[in-house]
Amino acid sequence: MESTKLKRPKHKGSPQLFKNPILEKLTHTHISLPLIIFSAISAALIYYGIIEKGFETPQIILLFLAGLLFFTFVEYIMHRYLYHIPATSERKKKISYTMHGVHHDYPKDKSRLAMPPVLSLVVATVLFIIYRVVLGDYVFGFLAGFLIGYAGYLAVHYSVHAFKVPSNFLKVLWHHHSIHHYREPDRAFGVSSTLWDHIFRTMPRKNPIGRRAATGTSIDD
Repeated sequence: MESTKLKRPKHKGSPQLFKNPILEKLTHTHISLPLIIFSAISAALIYYGIIEKGFETPQIILLFLAGLLFFTFVEYIMHRYLYHIPATSERKKKISYTMHGVHHDYPKDKSRLAMPPVLSLVVATVLFIIYRVVLGDYVFGFLAGFLIGYAGYLAVHYSVHAFKVPSNFLKVLWHHHSIHHYREPDRAFGVSSTLWDHIFRTMPRKNPIGRRAATGTSIDD
């Protein structure tokens, strides 16, 4: 069973997820905080890699791009297989809804479009430890790209839900994500990129009639 059903979302309000007021407060985050945190960490990693570890600029650029590309893959995999896990039990249903289902129900709840800063720092630290073990000193360029990829994902995701569709090349991302929300929740998992939807054949089905759902001035129209 799909973890999020295709239904009309609520465009106002913010549901309570936890009875504990502290936990509940931690589920709300202003989008600027994680963007600043991850951008600052990425800049520090690049600086340390070049100044302290002696990497040449071309090396850092290649590692950065590799990390950026890898993030788009992780984003796709997590969205498809973790955020939309089959709700085969009440526990899984609760976890699925808390992680992602609430976003499908309340797509304009802007304070829940990013992880809380504390959790963001924990995740960044864990990723550094893992990548350091696997990549050694290459972590400084690779993780910088990975974290900027995440920051870019947050910026795109927030913009898609908060602003009107732009009249430039980015509009494909608005339309792609609106299809995931309003027509085919089992497809169009990429947010910052459609690359892996093409590769894994989860691009939206051709449906001229249903496509009208993606042609409004914003994805929530």
